[in-house]
Amino acid sequence: MLSLLPSVVALGLAALAALALALHRPSPPENAAQRRAAAQALTVAVCMQSIHFAEEALTGFDARFPELFALPAMPFAVFIIFNLLWLVIWVASIRGLPAARPAAFFAAWFLALAGMLNGIAHPLLAIIAGEYFPGLASSPFIGAASVWLWIRLRKATRTGGVADRPAPSL
Repeated sequence: MLSLLPSVVALGLAALAALALALHRPSPPENAAQRRAAAQALTVAVCMQSIHFAEEALTGFDARFPELFALPAMPFAVFIIFNLLWLVIWVASIRGLPAARPAAFFAAWFLALAGMLNGIAHPLLAIIAGEYFPGLASSPFIGAASVWLWIRLRKATRTGGVADRPAPSL
C-alpha cells in the first residue's frame, strides 16, 4: 500500500484545502442562481473526470504513477473503487449545491482543486516520462472544466465582502 503514498499526499492536501474553503466560504441565500450555475459546472466537471478516470484505468495509471517514485503498482481494485466512490459523491453533490449543503461544497471544491491539479500534473508527468503518460489526453479537459467549476464556486460563495458592496452614495 506504500504505492498509494504519492496520491494520498497530493489528494490529501487538495482535500484539506477543499475543507477549508467549504468551511470558510458559505453560500448566502441570495446566491441561489450562482449555486445553480455551480451545479451545472459540477455536472460538466464530473463528466470530464469520468472520461479522465476511464483513460487512466485503461492506460495503466495505477502502475505508471507509483513507478515514477520507485514504488510498486497500486492495487487496481483500490484505484477503481476510490475513483468510483468519488464519482458517486460528486454526482450526489450536484443536487446538494443548489440547496447550499456544506458537504456538497466540500466535494465540489475538492473536484475543482484535484481537476486543476490533474490538468497541470499529467503534462508534467509526460515530460518527465519522455512519452505519453496515462491520463494525458483528457487532462486538459478536466483541467478546464475544473477552472470553470472553481470560478462558479467562488461566485456562489461570495459573502458580501467590501468588493461586493455597492459604492456608498453621496
